Amino acid sequence: MPDVERLRRFEAVTDATLSRLDVSDLLDELLDRVRDVLNADTAAILLLDRQAQQLVATASTGLEDEVRQGFRIPVGAGFAGRVAHTRGPVILNDVTPADVVNPMLIDAGLRCLLGVPIFAAGDVIGVLHVGARRPGAFTADDITLLQLAADRASVAGQIRSQKLEHAAALALQRSLLPTQLGDVAGLQMAARYVPGHHFGVGGDWYDVFTLPSGWLGLVIGDVSGHGLASAVVMGRIRSSLRAYSLITDEPAQALTLLDRKVQHFEAGALTTALYVMISPDRSTAMLSTAGHLRPVLATPGEDVVLVDMPVDPPLGVGRTSRHRHSTTIAFPAGSVLVCYTDGMVERRGETIDVGIKTLLDTVYAGEPEAVCAAVMDRAGTERPTDDVAVLAIRRKPTTAA
Repeated sequence: MPDVERLRRFEAVTDATLSRLDVSDLLDELLDRVRDVLNADTAAILLLDRQAQQLVATASTGLEDEVRQGFRIPVGAGFAGRVAHTRGPVILNDVTPADVVNPMLIDAGLRCLLGVPIFAAGDVIGVLHVGARRPGAFTADDITLLQLAADRASVAGQIRSQKLEHAAALALQRSLLPTQLGDVAGLQMAARYVPGHHFGVGGDWYDVFTLPSGWLGLVIGDVSGHGLASAVVMGRIRSSLRAYSLITDEPAQALTLLDRKVQHFEAGALTTALYVMISPDRSTAMLSTAGHLRPVLATPGEDVVLVDMPVDPPLGVGRTSRHRHSTTIAFPAGSVLVCYTDGMVERRGETIDVGIKTLLDTVYAGEPEAVCAAVMDRAGTERPTDDVAVLAIRRKPTTAA
């Protein structure tokens, strides 16, 4: 191949203008250019669904039905699966039904296929392949060119996956975190949530619900990890705890059941949770913590303190014979209980004791909205490296209307 023609082909798939396109447009434009410079009849990108270990048709030209029908193929099966499994280029110079899983390739009359893996940080994240209706259509030079195109597709594929995951996780989290804390007799409440991850979504959560007995349930927790996976686990744990709260009489019992659920169904999902139940007359609170930081209690005329209570093991750490504890405390009129996640008190270069002392110095027996604002302001302007969730509950003063 003449050097001028070789250069033209390479420039077609490495052109800087591609990077200025939207992700979907970039993939479509890239496939059109690949199809043109390789004189191919079809071009397609399949991205890896890691959980299912399947390649999913994501973009295509000449095989549009493959995307419309949501075609999937297991890694190791068929042509594209073989490319992903071997982590190297594959050429089929005379395609037969025995070589492929997708019947659309045969129906399209393809006689020659060339595929290369799409890599990201050394891992296969997909496959780029082209097809032609003439046998022996592709050469060693074509492999090099297609691998360059796969490198460009890798960046677009990662951006696309991140955007999809972000959107899904954000929608899920917004549906699970209370947008407004309801008007509950005898109490005032306020909350804050600030993401610490670039996805904007993590595993921190809080919940407030009224039980049929008249008790009020308050929960704050932290599921390890970030992104969609953590948000999904968080949603399942939240729903489970609500269900267990209906069949138990104290927080420790509910967390014991939740621990069994996490160990069996959410293996590997390390979770902390603090569950508080406030009595119908609002004068007392029962608390139990599964590895979660103890809440802060501010009572008018008294020192601000961490609630004196045992900290039981986190959820999902393995079978333990240790009994979980419920602690009952007085909740005098005008008192404020502040629950929070570790992102509030952990900072680089500081011990957690420093953050907790700062929190104790900041919390006071005032309006929950003002307390939350003071706590978040005192935490500093530096963007947290972990999510921050804060839930403040005040028993209304006896003089309140």
